[in-house]
Amino acid sequence: MRKRQLAYEFDPGVTYPAYLTRNRLLNGITRYAPMMAGRLLDFGCGSKPYRSLFQVDEYIGLDFENPGHPHVNEQIDVFYDGTHIPFADASFDSVFSSEVFEHVFNLPDALRELNRVLKPGGLLLATCPFAICEHEVPNDYARYTSYGLRYLLREHGLEMVAQDKTGNSVETVFQLWIMYIHQHVAPVFLSKLLPDRRDLYLNNIIVCKKTGPVP
Repeated sequence: MRKRQLAYEFDPGVTYPAYLTRNRLLNGITRYAPMMAGRLLDFGCGSKPYRSLFQVDEYIGLDFENPGHPHVNEQIDVFYDGTHIPFADASFDSVFSSEVFEHVFNLPDALRELNRVLKPGGLLLATCPFAICEHEVPNDYARYTSYGLRYLLREHGLEMVAQDKTGNSVETVFQLWIMYIHQHVAPVFLSKLLPDRRDLYLNNIIVCKKTGPVP
C-alpha cells in the first residue's frame, strides 16, 4: 500500500540513482511516524511527499515563500517569511520536517520558532542529510553531524528521544559513487560512445537579425 501512496522518487526502485538514500530515509520516517499525533505542522512541506505515513487529526504544511522558487505542484497550506512562523504559541502537538534544515540559513532561529509553536511535551520528527552533494543551489547552507544536531536541539529546548543514522559507511560511499557516475561520468561517456545524432536534443540556441518591422 505504501508504494502506491508515495511518489516514485520518494519510494523508488533499485534502479533509481538515489535509491539507497531515499529507501533508508523512508524506512526511518515510517518507523517514527506513528509517534506523531494530534495537530501536526510539516515544516518545509513542499509537496508533502510523506503525508500518507501520518495518521494525525490535522496536517498543516508550512513553507518559505521564495520568489525565485516555483511552487508548482506543491501543497503548501501556509507561507511564512523565513523568520516568524504565523501560528500562536503551543499550536501543534507534533512537528515534522524532512530534508529541510540544510536549507535554513538561520536554523537556530527556526528551531526557536518550532519550539514556540510546539505544545509542551510535543514531538519533533526531523531528518537532514550528512553526506550528500550540494543541491537546490544556491539555497544549500549546511551539513550537520549527529552531535551538532543534538547540541542545537538541546540549546533550543528540544531533547532527543531517538536518533538514527541511515545507511552505513559502505552504503554511503557506494551511494556517492553512484550519484557521481550518474551526474558526471555516464552522460559524457555515452555521448562519446554513441552516434552524435541531433533529431533528439535538449535546447534550441538561436541568433536572429532584425530585417524590418513586424508586419
